[in-house]
Amino acid sequence: MSEEAHPDAKPGAEDFYRWQATGESRATRGGGSETWLHLEADACLSLVCQRCLQPVVTALRVERSFRFVADEQQALAVDAEIEEDVLVLSRTFDVTELVEDECLLALPLVPRHEVCPQPLTVAPDLVELEERTNPFEVLGELKLKRKPSPN
Repeated sequence: MSEEAHPDAKPGAEDFYRWQATGESRATRGGGSETWLHLEADACLSLVCQRCLQPVVTALRVERSFRFVADEQQALAVDAEIEEDVLVLSRTFDVTELVEDECLLALPLVPRHEVCPQPLTVAPDLVELEERTNPFEVLGELKLKRKPSPN
């Protein structure tokens, strides 16, 4: 998450990252049980505004539930049948990695201020481009100047 933050923005009072994970065992019709993980995460961090390139404080909220299955094969079979998210239960499962991945997925694609704090400036090379004559206008003028040929 820190790699996504604005490089010049130092963590401030408004920046935070907190999460909670709760496990649940649900009884099934066949007498067995299913293992579930409920994840809630809140974060607030400074990202790079894509208009003005200044820090923009962005709040994130994640609420997800995951059903655990025994192996990859079962995950593929179950995932095609149900809408819930499915994970493979393993001894090496890292919940902090899952939290970070879910928060990264919740980031806006294009972070930006509603109204940027500083007026946007146009780069000098873009101003020069705008001042150039449109090549299609030149072609249009040549077409108008061309005299009709005598028959």
